[in-house]
Parts: sequence; structure tokens; C-alpha cells
Amino acid sequence: MSACCSGRQKVQRWLTLISGLVESLFFTGIIYGGPSLVVVLKVDGYFAEHCANVTGKNHTVSTDCSLQDVQFSRVMSAAFFFNHFMRLPIGFFFDHYGTMATRLIGIFLYICGTLLFTLSNTESSVLLYPAMSCLITSGSIFYTTNAQVGNLFDLYRCTVISIYSGAFDSSSAVTFLIKLLHERGVSISSTFLFLSLCSIIHLLRTIFLMPRGQIPYPLPEMYTYGLSCPTERRGRAEEECGRNEETMKEEQTQRESEKKEEDEISPLTFKAKVLHEPMQNEVASFRSCVLSWLFLWHLLWVIITIFCQSIYLSTVNLSLTRLAQNDLNIVSHYTNVYGVIQIFGVVLAPLNSYIMDRHKHKPLAPGETPHEAQLRATSLAFFFTSSQCLLFCVCFSCPILPLQYLTFFLQVINSTCFYGGHQSFVSITFPISHFGKLSGVAISITALVLLLQFQLLNLIQHQLHGDPLYVYVVVTLMSLFTFTHPVHLYLHHKNMTTQRMAEQEVYKQEGTSC
Repeated sequence: MSACCSGRQKVQRWLTLISGLVESLFFTGIIYGGPSLVVVLKVDGYFAEHCANVTGKNHTVSTDCSLQDVQFSRVMSAAFFFNHFMRLPIGFFFDHYGTMATRLIGIFLYICGTLLFTLSNTESSVLLYPAMSCLITSGSIFYTTNAQVGNLFDLYRCTVISIYSGAFDSSSAVTFLIKLLHERGVSISSTFLFLSLCSIIHLLRTIFLMPRGQIPYPLPEMYTYGLSCPTERRGRAEEECGRNEETMKEEQTQRESEKKEEDEISPLTFKAKVLHEPMQNEVASFRSCVLSWLFLWHLLWVIITIFCQSIYLSTVNLSLTRLAQNDLNIVSHYTNVYGVIQIFGVVLAPLNSYIMDRHKHKPLAPGETPHEAQLRATSLAFFFTSSQCLLFCVCFSCPILPLQYLTFFLQVINSTCFYGGHQSFVSITFPISHFGKLSGVAISITALVLLLQFQLLNLIQHQLHGDPLYVYVVVTLMSLFTFTHPVHLYLHHKNMTTQRMAEQEVYKQEGTSC
């Protein structure tokens, strides 16, 4: 019976993992493929009223659509702001009401976003603002609820989270497929109507392959989730009841034996036991987690990295158009290449997670705790991500068109490593009961910084005459501050190790004197 249940659980967990990967790959990060989508929307005439005929020096008449590019940049900036601002309330809702209720909100926003795209046209271009905001927020909800699937696979926890992050990033390539379909005569309304009908996939997965609450960590031995028939639930309840009785008996026996041992052990041994075995029920408060130096340095890292990514994604079409000297064929070529590179996000994702999970497959150093080993691995992974961010900023700041191929690659790998690293760090460093709130508060505070994007876009449009070079240079200098977080993690790990060794030395000396 137990072997049968164990096999069924294993199949269910793998189905949850694979279906979550498919969901993340095709539905979560569609709007992050904005460059390809903007090309399609331009062809269809969205915001075309902002284009104007300009007479050149040789009395030649050309069309200037720089204001149209600015409008699309504003749509992207508004969507990013709304998504990041909503992450805190979504995190609180997720922690208090669980996975099913949170995903139902995500499904509702997904349907609203796709239907608004279906109903939009050149005369109602303004519908792009709520459409993109709803779609990008629904994708974040799906990604946040899928990240906990890593708890089902303990040894590969960070790897699963990072693969989902890579799939989330690769899903932006869906807009590349939308662009190819559009070139073959499939309207954007038909495409988004089909995507709207796909919401039934999200609903079925929510009911059958996801928990009503949250997936705990560490995972209980006989943990079950998802919808099941009444007979199975009744049998499960009887098994749970029997297990509870056995557990109570075992705990009572263990308490009696521990009490007996406490009378026999020396004061020194008892002191060491109390200091090094924290209480199981003791959980840090949400306030103490937010005000800890670990979280505050992580917050700075999150803000700067997201700001760099958002500035680039909001202005990439504007920059490519300028570098290509308004040649739409060249811009279309580069957005196609960008779309292909985005597909490889899911392939590149395990690079960062390998660094974070590798210590689990090796024996710990003498006296080293698993938490210390995890911090050491995380500091190295974050240094790797910060280096990517710096190189990415340097590349997109250089006004060299062929260099943008490398920029595309660095953007994809940096985005993948960043989101996977962020979710992994929050889940392994702080209590799982605060996962949604802490993950959300970091992203929501970033939304306040992203308000600067609107001022920067106005600066580029009016003062800098459409040239974002100086803004890019400032962003590159900001990216240097991302290295503060991995350095702090490394120093924190060293302090913990030093403190542990000092305590062990004290115990040895006290033991010798006794």
C-alpha cells in the first residue's frame, strides 16, 4: 500500500514539475519579448498617429516615428512598474491564502490581458497599457507559485527554481513566434484569442497538480497535494490519524529518554546542546527578516539589477532603430535574433543553480554547517550574476550595432540567473512562511525606483534628442554596486565560520579543565 502511494506521489511530483515547466515556457514571460511584439504592433499601425512627415536638407520627405517608439517605451515602463508594485500584495496574499487562491487571481489577470489584446486595434492603442500590465503580472504570479515546486526535490531545490526562472525568461520568445505567424498572415487578435483559450491549462493544473496551501520545506515524509477522490481522501485521513497516534507515542518516549539523559550528562555537554540545537518552533518574525543586513543588501542588489534590465528592455527598440538609422528591416533582423537567443534561457539556467546546489553533493568541511555551506555557494553564484550584469550594461552602452548580438545573450543569461538566484536566496535564507512577502517586498520597493524610468524617457526624448547613451553610461556605473551583496555574503560566511571555531575552542578548553 505504502509502495503504491509512494509511486503515485513520485509520478504526481514529476507531472507537477514538467507541467510547470511547460506553463513557464509558454505563458509566464510573454511581455518580456517586447522588441518582437513592438515590431508587429508597429506594422499594424498602433500609435501611428505619433508619426510625422519630416522634410530633410535636400527637400526629401521622410517619416519620423521617434515619438511612436517613445509611446511603446512608456507602455513597457508602465507594465514593469505595475508588475513590480503588485508583487508585495501578491506575496502577502500567497502567504495567507495559499497557492490555489493566488493562481486563480493570476488566471483572471491572464484572461483579461489576452482578451484586451484581442479587442485592441489602431484606434484603441491605449488598451495596450492594461493588456501588458495584466499579462506581465499574471506571469509573475504563475512563476512565484511554481518556484515552490523546488521544495519537492530537496537535493535539486535551487536547480528546479533556476530552471523555472530560465523557462520564465525563455517564454519571451513566444512573441518571436507571434511575429513569425504575423508575417504569414495570422492576425495578432487571433493569436491572443488562442492564448486566452489556453487558460484552461492553468485552471486544470491549479486543481489537480498544485496544493491548496503551500508546499512546505523540509517536506514531510507522506506529503500529498492536489485533488483526489473521496475514497482516497478518507483512506489518507485514516492513515494520517494512525501516523499521528504513533508519532505522539514516539515523541513521548523520546521526551522521557531525553529527560533521563539530561540528568546524566555533564553541564558542559548540555550547554553545547542548547547553543547549537535551536528550537524547532522558533521562527523569525517578518519584521526582523526585512530589517536584517542580509535582506537589506539583497534588496540593493535586486533594485539595481532590475533597474538595469528594465531600462534596457524599455529602450531596446529605440536604441536599435537609432543604430540601424531607421531601417526597419535591420531592426526586424535584430529582434528575430534576440527572439531566438531568448529560447536558450531555459538551457542556460542550470549554470547558476549548479553553483548553489553543488555543495549538497559533496561532504561538508569538518565542523561546517549546511547553512554555512549554502551561504558560501550563494556568494559565489551572486558574484557570477553581478559580473554578468556589469558586462551586459557595458555592451548595451556601446553604440555599436553588431555588438548587440552579445548584449542579447548577456541580457538573457543575466535575467535568468538573477530571478532564479533571488527566489532561491529568499527561500533558503529566511523562513518559508515569509517567502511570498519577502520576495514581494523586494520587487515592490523596486517599483518605486522604476518610476525614474518615465523621467529618463522624457530626458532621452527632449534633452538628449532620442540618444540614450548618457543614460546607459550612468546605469553601467550603478551596476558596480551589485557586487556589494556577494561581498557581504562572503564576509558574513567568514564571520560565522570564525565564531563557530572560537566557540569550539572554548568548549575544548572548558572540557579539558573539567
